[in-house]
Amino acid sequence: MSGGTGSGKTTLLNALSGLIPDHERIITVEDAAELQLQQAHVIRLETRPPNVEGKGQITIRDLVRNSLRMRPDRIIVGEVRGGETLDMLQAMSTGHDGSLATVHANSAEDALMRLQTLGSMSEVEIPFEALRDQINSAVDVIVQLARMADGSRRISEIAILVSHGRERFQIATVSRFVAQPMSADRIVHGRFEHLGLPRRVAERLHLANEPVPPAFGVAELNDPLSPLHVREAQ
Repeated sequence: MSGGTGSGKTTLLNALSGLIPDHERIITVEDAAELQLQQAHVIRLETRPPNVEGKGQITIRDLVRNSLRMRPDRIIVGEVRGGETLDMLQAMSTGHDGSLATVHANSAEDALMRLQTLGSMSEVEIPFEALRDQINSAVDVIVQLARMADGSRRISEIAILVSHGRERFQIATVSRFVAQPMSADRIVHGRFEHLGLPRRVAERLHLANEPVPPAFGVAELNDPLSPLHVREAQ
């Protein structure tokens, strides 16, 4: 989940967590306990500031590292904002599919570039190309949220990361909110526009016994007539 301050990232994270099956073991990592998961197998980890002597601090990075030893099916990080980003990316690409995290960014492209920058803030000196490889391997979907002019919070875009390896980031928009000019009632109106899903995503849905929603359909990346909208993040 990506968005600016107050755009509803944690609220959406709470809503999406309700779709996680009850039998899965979930570990949440937060600065302050905001998530309200209702599943039976939930372990909540919370950071701790240093005491008056400057000791005893527990950071998000410490919690993410330790969560990997707790046999989680999914890891949910309230927000990545530093070196823990690299640990989170490695966890997501090593068998913890379906993990969730939020990041502050104004667009899907900004979210990827911010992840790359945050990953470089760890004590491990890793080149940007290797970080790009980690992000392309770990991240599947970016849900971009926005706070509209009337104060409403909406999903503005759902994007799929379709690049591989050390390629430049390539994003395929599969759904976006198209806003209309603000009316006299000062309320933002609009509609959602759905585009084709990349075949890789459609195949994963098929293996999970989930049908492709009729509003989307399946699109081929190399088909010039495809409704799939792919753009490159610089």
